[in-house]
Amino acid sequence: MTGMAAAASSTDRPGALDITRRLTEICGPPFARLAGPADEVAGRPARWVAVPGGPRAAADVLRLAARHDLSVVPRGAGTKIDWGAAPDRVDLMLDTGRLAGIGHEPPGAPAAEVGAGTPLRAVQATLERTGQRLAVDAPSPGATLGGVLAAGEAGPLRHRHGSPCDQLLGVRYLDADGELVDAGGGSAGLELARLLCGSQGALGVLVSATLRVQTVPAGRIWVTRPVWTPLEVHDLVRTVLAARLDPAAVELDLPAGAGPRPRQDGRAESMARHPSMTGRAATGPAGAGRLAVLLEGGPADVAERADRLVTLLGGRSGVSHSAPQWWRRYPFGPGDTALRIEVPIADLHAAVYALRDAAGAPVPVRGSAGLGVVHAALPGAMPPDRVASILAAVRGVLLARQGRCVVVSASPAVRRAVDLWGELAGLPRLRAAKEHLDPHRRLAPGRLPGGL
Repeated sequence: MTGMAAAASSTDRPGALDITRRLTEICGPPFARLAGPADEVAGRPARWVAVPGGPRAAADVLRLAARHDLSVVPRGAGTKIDWGAAPDRVDLMLDTGRLAGIGHEPPGAPAAEVGAGTPLRAVQATLERTGQRLAVDAPSPGATLGGVLAAGEAGPLRHRHGSPCDQLLGVRYLDADGELVDAGGGSAGLELARLLCGSQGALGVLVSATLRVQTVPAGRIWVTRPVWTPLEVHDLVRTVLAARLDPAAVELDLPAGAGPRPRQDGRAESMARHPSMTGRAATGPAGAGRLAVLLEGGPADVAERADRLVTLLGGRSGVSHSAPQWWRRYPFGPGDTALRIEVPIADLHAAVYALRDAAGAPVPVRGSAGLGVVHAALPGAMPPDRVASILAAVRGVLLARQGRCVVVSASPAVRRAVDLWGELAGLPRLRAAKEHLDPHRRLAPGRLPGGL
């Protein structure tokens, strides 16, 4: 049944017209409606969409849902609405677009409170006017801060600054009964705040978050080098980290076409290492992957560290004052089966080789090689049983290495055929949190691992 058909049929049920009327009273006529075909979560259609104008209105929406035993799924910009498991049902989609804005912190303040529905790029543009930034660079274009936190998304800067969830100082959220809760200001509060990260709205509806801000670095340089194999990446990353050059990010782009390194004569290798490469980007041979290291700080200090790194990496390494084209972009596209691999840095190459062996060919891999967190893509046309066999093989290799492989997004057929999460050590704790914060399972039921 399409989203529109599901919404239309809902008006035939007792109380449905009253729910529509009350949502309109709470949010205003333009901001409450029956759901349309595009209003779905991982293929599950919604019945209503509500866009409350502030925390109080959002609380009233949740109280209305509680009275009528309606499930609620929050939505920000929708950039990751298809990530994770499909909820059991979506009665009411709560759009956070009007829960936006940046708290009135004085210029130079070490923190900022940001509304959950605020686009991340708008936050950065506002802070940049005072020479500040959030060290948050999630790859999803147009993502809201609340969506980034709810999905547990992070970008290259996590290497030095931690994930956005690591930078939280506190959050304000609504529980399943519509009560506004302030979490933060102490270890217990921060533990609760960070528990909401990655919960896909299934533990609470984020209203705002307070994060650390920092001064925009005066100098930024990317040092890049072509790479061919996962083992070569392993050796280079080990060299970068051992050099103690304080990188802000260490990222890898290893496309499906990357293969064994071609032979080069001594003259070509010598020219590639020549200091004249400093000051211009390394192009590298077609088909090679890339390792890119971001250095930030004072201009003179960054330039000196970049020169040292170019010498260390050798090859056709070079420098640029702008990011590579693939920087902050996922290797998967619409329709692909998207995977996230997390493994100790020393075992990342083993994980990539295991994925290649299971798939029978190289697959595109991209992400934070300096942390052992990368994403990969399997073709959307791959049969679900084949995806399941690949996951089983890769997870078998990762299990002995304290790693894991998660399906980030996939077609409905693949979702039904595979275990999206694999073994999850923290499942008992997550189950306890769900039972405590949402005992009636009204918030995004089934969205979390274990069908929670």
